Amino acid sequence: MDTESFDAIVVGAGQAGPAIAARCSREGLKTAVIEGHHFGGTCVNVGCVPTKTLVASARAIRLAQRGAEFGFDIGGLRVDMARVRARKDAIVMKSRAGVEAWMRGLKGAEVITGHARFAAPATLEVNGHRLQAPRIFLNVGGRPVRPALPGIDAVPTLDNASVMELDAVPEHLVIVGGSYIGLEFAQLMRRLGAKVTVVERMAHLLPREDEDVSDAIRAILEAEGVRFELGAECLSLARADGGILVGAACSDGSEGIVGSHVLLAVGRQPNTDDLGLEHAGIRTDERGYIEVDEQCRSSAEGVWAVGDCNGRGAFTHTAWNDHEIVVANLFDADPRRLGDRIPCYALFIDPALGRVGMTETQARASGKRLLHAKMSMQRVGRAREAGETQGFMKVVVDADSRQLLGAAILGLNGDEVVHSLLDVMAARQPYTVISRAMHIHPTVSELVPTLLQQLRPA
Repeated sequence: MDTESFDAIVVGAGQAGPAIAARCSREGLKTAVIEGHHFGGTCVNVGCVPTKTLVASARAIRLAQRGAEFGFDIGGLRVDMARVRARKDAIVMKSRAGVEAWMRGLKGAEVITGHARFAAPATLEVNGHRLQAPRIFLNVGGRPVRPALPGIDAVPTLDNASVMELDAVPEHLVIVGGSYIGLEFAQLMRRLGAKVTVVERMAHLLPREDEDVSDAIRAILEAEGVRFELGAECLSLARADGGILVGAACSDGSEGIVGSHVLLAVGRQPNTDDLGLEHAGIRTDERGYIEVDEQCRSSAEGVWAVGDCNGRGAFTHTAWNDHEIVVANLFDADPRRLGDRIPCYALFIDPALGRVGMTETQARASGKRLLHAKMSMQRVGRAREAGETQGFMKVVVDADSRQLLGAAILGLNGDEVVHSLLDVMAARQPYTVISRAMHIHPTVSELVPTLLQQLRPA
């Protein structure tokens, strides 16, 4: 079998991989970029780009339905799911094509389509050819977990990718899993016209969040007609007349829930099971994630793992930051570390949840002396004017250092506003940097200083 040598090989063209390949190209390295499916990875193809496009369509529909609140009436409203999907597909294709064109245009880079597996240390096999390099970057992403539910192989099910290929709105969508992906689809499908029921094993939605955040999100979705079955301790699937029966309780007499479609949204797993990692001496943990150090280096010399497959973040922004850490250490003599970043993410329901740092629960468990403040979005003039007063802002502060520990902003533009807090946390500055600042009126952000001025001992 022939072998070709490169200076660097990037496996996977998701979020981190292309940026690493571009930097290797800039450094004059002969680079191979291997992609086995669509360029752009999860975010571009089945994650952020398509889902937020659908969220935007659903929001426009919801605003139209609320026309009477704003002084207009559009008459009969009809959702054309095929056109909604076509808009989503067009945006995805443009983004995908952009990534591929970027990679194919890199100087000194070769793009190879196919599935890569390790044949030996520093050696990959693709399409019957072997490639070697002293630097290999794995950006192979993840996929939905298919849970071992009784009856799962006897009925058709959807995942986060296939649900977006529907040309018609489901009559009744039952979502198994009450976490971030499940709740985003619950609201957008409800707004498109589906009856929606969310079935969750836990007694509360989003167990990572504080209980008041979880309860407020549930209230927002219930107000739009989403139903919840929480504490579903015995999940099962079976065929039923006219649909799929989702069992949620252990008792034999439980009627269960009959839906026209079932979406499984119970988590994700890394695409590491068919990479031949054992041939390269690359260790994984019990869940299949590649073990990495603070610079994303694996247990094998010259192999880095970035993005979803390293278990150190499950977001596009963490994957991008992985790339920044890798190239900073490799090329810039800048010892950046995974441990330096502050956890941050959003739940893109409407209104969105923006989260940074610790939850209130985590902060209280830390043993630190705390300051705490919470404010309803009804206090925010911009929210009242927009008719978007659901949710609240809250923040926790270290009483001794006066540094922000964490915040949750559930409300209008919460996913954007929360960055003002994140930036001060990253700068390791006291909360007074914001609380004493003058913000523009009328905005949502102008209430952040007011919130911080109300800090009291927790």
